[in-house]
Amino acid sequence: MVNIIDMVKNFINKIEVKKEQLDNINFLELEVNRFKVSPERYLMITGERYYIGQHDILSRKREAIGSNGDKIELTNLPNNRIVDNQYKLRVDQKNSYLLGKPITFNTLNKQYAEILIKTFNRSFCRTLKNVGEDSLNGGKGWLYIYYNENGEFSFKRFRPYEVKANWKDDEHTILNYAIRLYTVIEFDRGNAVFVDKVEIYKDTGIDYYILTNGGRLKPTEPYHTDYFTLNGESYNWNRIPLIPFKFNSKELPLITRVKSLQDALNTIVSTFQNNMEEDVHNTILVLLNYGGENLGEFRKNLAQYGAVKLETVDGIQGDLKTLQIEVNANNYKAIIELLKKAIIENAMGYDAKDDRLSGAPNQLNIKSMYSDIDLEASITETEYQAAFEEVLWFLNMHLINTKQGDFTKEKVEVIFNRDMLINESEIVDEVNKLDGVISKETRISMLPFINDVQAELDKIKNENEGEMNGLLADEIRTIGEEDISDNEAK
Repeated sequence: MVNIIDMVKNFINKIEVKKEQLDNINFLELEVNRFKVSPERYLMITGERYYIGQHDILSRKREAIGSNGDKIELTNLPNNRIVDNQYKLRVDQKNSYLLGKPITFNTLNKQYAEILIKTFNRSFCRTLKNVGEDSLNGGKGWLYIYYNENGEFSFKRFRPYEVKANWKDDEHTILNYAIRLYTVIEFDRGNAVFVDKVEIYKDTGIDYYILTNGGRLKPTEPYHTDYFTLNGESYNWNRIPLIPFKFNSKELPLITRVKSLQDALNTIVSTFQNNMEEDVHNTILVLLNYGGENLGEFRKNLAQYGAVKLETVDGIQGDLKTLQIEVNANNYKAIIELLKKAIIENAMGYDAKDDRLSGAPNQLNIKSMYSDIDLEASITETEYQAAFEEVLWFLNMHLINTKQGDFTKEKVEVIFNRDMLINESEIVDEVNKLDGVISKETRISMLPFINDVQAELDKIKNENEGEMNGLLADEIRTIGEEDISDNEAK
């Protein structure tokens, strides 16, 4: 298990790197190999591993003290390895709570609003949700901005354990450079081989290497590329187009808070199953004048024939007695419930089976149940808002470079629509009470089933105009009928 203190030391350690050092192959090799075995990366991989169900319990062995005092593995006993993956449930719960609904972008410039809707489409929302999952499992997720093969402004997700960032500041807001280490499968003479690839992201573009088995960096073709091409010319951004979405300011993954509890839960459930299967040890047999000395053979015969052969020695009649060992399921049940509750509290999630949701819960009870997850979501949202400022900067530069307009001075409000269970009828009643107190636009934005406020206002305007036109047509028709009646009377 990684030492948390060592991981924190690795986090706060800031190396001053000069630009010329990034061209020094020995320095880069040291950084890559250091990152590959770092406690920080180990935690990221552990979070990802636990999310997909690869828990430590899967390598558990049944052991006992042998005759020489050393531990020996007991292969003849039940060894269940059960994973009750509460960690994955909490990750999905927190990620869906903040990113389960599409993000809303509010701006007064209609042209810019249309561009934002087109850019941050459903495909982007899916990528962002995956990045959010990475930030929970690894402490931070990475969003890479690039141009695809069709020359389109695009987004790509980099997994957290692939990226080693070096920062210019202690707050970790400005990248000095970044190293990406990832593994691909290539075919050499018909055989599949694993190849470690390394990419160095810096102000002047990207350098490409292969990490050999000896830990050396070997340049590949192309050795260097700029970030994008425009009208046949290669260019670089003024910033590195790699944006971190942090789970919290310390960049610590969720697994650091619940791993021990998750391991304990798996152990208790597996041990309970073992005890239920160990019928041999639940019943201890006491033998008197057993005809034979090999207990293994006795157990085999008992299982095979269901009978016991006893003898009378020196006038003492053979006998067989049993001692029963009861497995109290209630004890296990109580511990399991305590561990699950502790995981929910330490992960700052919520229990969907909470008693406060029984019947017809009011909004106050619902908010009380969501208080912990809402608190941490606010912390994460603050980090994501800062990340979106970077994303919008690159989008604005793209719009300027492609002569679609300069929107750098436009104000944009990024709204995360949290996926909270709500009592809609209660909210609608409260909104109706605000009629005449606040504007119609604000009241509409408060309704839970309205996603596009401006579209709803346009619909209301069209309906009102239609009603006015209908009333006007009815009035004209009435006046016409009255004129005809007057003419006929004359």
